Amino acid sequence: MTKNVPELFGCMVFNEDVMKERLAPDVYESLIKTIETGKTIDASIATPVAAAMKDWAIEKGATHYTHWFQPLTGLTAEKHDSFLSPYGRSKIVMEFSGKELIKGESDASSFPSGGLRATFEARGYTAWDPGSYAFVKDGTLYIPTAFCSYTGEALDTKTPLLRSMDAISTQALRIVRLFGDTESQRINTTVGAEQEYFIIDKQLYDMRKDLLYTGRTLFGAHSPKGQELEDHYFGPLKTRINSYMTELDEELWKMGIYSKTKHNEAAPAQHELAPVYVSTNLAVDQNLLIMEYMKKIAERHGLVCLLHEKPYAGVNGSGKHNNWSISTDTGKNLLHAGKTPADNILFLLVLAAIVKAVDDYQDLLRVSVAHAGNDHRLGAAEAPPAILSIFVGEELDSIIDAIINGKTYEGVKAGVMDLGIPSIPTFRKDTTDRNRTSPFAFTGNKFEFRMLGSSQNIALPNVVLNTAVAESFRVFADELESADDFNSAVAKLIKRTFTEHRRIIFDGNGYSYEWKKEAARRGLLNLESSVDAFKCFNLPKNVALFERHNVMSKVEIDSREDIFFENYSKIINIEALTMIEMASRDIIPAVNAYMGDLAHGANEKEKLIPGSCAVERDIIKKLSALTYKAYNALEELLRIEKITASIPDNVARAESYHDNVIPAMETLREHVDAMEELTSSEYWPLPTYGDMMFKV
Repeated sequence: MTKNVPELFGCMVFNEDVMKERLAPDVYESLIKTIETGKTIDASIATPVAAAMKDWAIEKGATHYTHWFQPLTGLTAEKHDSFLSPYGRSKIVMEFSGKELIKGESDASSFPSGGLRATFEARGYTAWDPGSYAFVKDGTLYIPTAFCSYTGEALDTKTPLLRSMDAISTQALRIVRLFGDTESQRINTTVGAEQEYFIIDKQLYDMRKDLLYTGRTLFGAHSPKGQELEDHYFGPLKTRINSYMTELDEELWKMGIYSKTKHNEAAPAQHELAPVYVSTNLAVDQNLLIMEYMKKIAERHGLVCLLHEKPYAGVNGSGKHNNWSISTDTGKNLLHAGKTPADNILFLLVLAAIVKAVDDYQDLLRVSVAHAGNDHRLGAAEAPPAILSIFVGEELDSIIDAIINGKTYEGVKAGVMDLGIPSIPTFRKDTTDRNRTSPFAFTGNKFEFRMLGSSQNIALPNVVLNTAVAESFRVFADELESADDFNSAVAKLIKRTFTEHRRIIFDGNGYSYEWKKEAARRGLLNLESSVDAFKCFNLPKNVALFERHNVMSKVEIDSREDIFFENYSKIINIEALTMIEMASRDIIPAVNAYMGDLAHGANEKEKLIPGSCAVERDIIKKLSALTYKAYNALEELLRIEKITASIPDNVARAESYHDNVIPAMETLREHVDAMEELTSSEYWPLPTYGDMMFKV
């Protein structure tokens, strides 16, 4: 049946069209003003908005409401309350007050707080975020909210994000005012987050404890076929996958999510979904919904969606490309270079501000994508390196060099693509190619931050990006607002900034070993592991940045750093314990059973045909040696894991997990994977890589 997509789109969202239809004009105008400008909401409109929300939600089948928030677990949280209220002795009414809309209360003691709250201090508050639309899902009205402690510290990812959006708006307005813009009242950042993921058959998934507990395979010999033929990338969608993607699109469209692009990715059973950009706050909320729906809808098709950055060794992992841009509320994209970017002074100043921000705060940007899962991906010649650099393309690179050297930019005309086939139309090429190895690439009116991991909440990378660029704008505005000759001052500022930060611009192969050496020569940071990166989060310069722009306090920063280390240790601890259980209870017993049956069969065969069991003896000999090595590696992992888990200091414990436990895990895996290659598939207790990647 043909679906009316425009009618379907946003049908479960309390969006501006619904607001306009159901709210009194003055209430609607007041709410829209808050949404568009970020100004304080008029508390008097809460009651009529709540009533309209409730009536609309009930018509959509809702019986409950929830304040939907983003605690520091990286996921979302929700507590459901019904609209039901007693009416007399035996009746009810469906009620939802303005107070219930604006404020909720949650037990904050069981969420990560990094020492902000003692265990016995339980009270936390959720506060309505009007800038992100409410929606109905599974019979419940979801109200996006911020989450804070009783003492006012942010216990979530949304609160710093909203603060960072205010910060960059405040400072960017100072810049556009200098260029004569008196109409713009707010500067907005927008994001489109491309989401990569893997799909596996649920029956196979259920047979893998490692996938169940950790999201990735801790053991697994390579499949005879991987991605080397490059035949999966952009290949035809399998029937089952297409059915899944079709339903996923429809459910996301109902939620007002602009699910635009879907395709097969590079690795077998890997795929990608790309939405259209929206405001950064909404983009964060929508990406969390996208991940939730990916998992939920997969189950309806007998599948499981894997969002871990590296579910399989030996093939590409999954990332999340954060396409970031900045525009005025009047619709002007500040990263639109125009046909003659060399003459677009505002664009060049904004570009210089971003170049400065990435160079000055490369450590913070690295921290923002650091977590245990992403360590398997960054720098693995399948994703950007752990070294921050910016790709601007040939044209902008030449313009920057001309500015630095005080020369006139001659300009590069865009070429025409002519394939020499009369029936194929010619078209104008872009003035520059793309660079897929760059961590931070200009792709025409936006930057693509490509280091994010597929499982992570995109809030922190955008908090850092917004705040760092806001700081560049602040420094620029302070200088330019006091200049006697604005044109001369802005030209000098652009030249000086590009000269001082030229080192962060790199257009070559980010995967190469030569780039690592060159980056070191330039003085760029190479924080290869998450543990290395975490240590940079609360450096004095970074604390000063967040505090200056009222994004996070020193206490909030320290709490998050504590959570980073603690979460890293917990993840590796779970992985190590899972490996120990799988090896000791499943794999080694299975291999021993195979060797026993093989030995018994060989003995019987030897009786019939003396001297005919050389193959069996050789297999048993090799497997026996590997089993011995695996058992010793298992014992060593047990020993090291116990020592590490008992380390009281948060940082030292994380360091030991990285330096000692992970190498022990890798040693155990090496022996077990070799055992898999020699063990009969009838005995091997786990689905193989070939099964999981190709039987979907």
